[in-house]
Amino acid sequence: MHHNTFIDLCLFYSILLSSTHFSKALECYVCDNQEDNKGKCLTTIQTCNYGEEVCLSEIRWGSTPYWQQGALKQYFVSKRCATKDKCEKFRSNNMATCTHIWYEDWKCSECCKGDRCNYYIISDATAIGKSVLSLVVGLIIGRVF
Repeated sequence: MHHNTFIDLCLFYSILLSSTHFSKALECYVCDNQEDNKGKCLTTIQTCNYGEEVCLSEIRWGSTPYWQQGALKQYFVSKRCATKDKCEKFRSNNMATCTHIWYEDWKCSECCKGDRCNYYIISDATAIGKSVLSLVVGLIIGRVF
């Protein structure tokens, strides 16, 4: 009888351990309003809290937070951990102003999943890629007609 209890306990714990999901917390790069995607934005890593399953990156083009007449425009990069819902809300709210027009203030947000997935700022590269594509298409059309 004692032998069966031991086997039952072993079986119980085996099933319990096999059904338990062990997950490692997500890691994201974090920084706040840095002038570019260098330095702190590429060296500071945070282990995200429970429930924060994505990395949120924001890039803003505009004048300094304390606006001054004639102030030059520049990039501001922020990165952090976020819930998927919060990240999608930021992304949706910023979509209308995510224009990449150099003479206007704009802000873009992006979400990614996976450890340290927010190393690069994708939306900036996407805008450059679109500009290059437009230039190439324009040159091809110009040569054809």
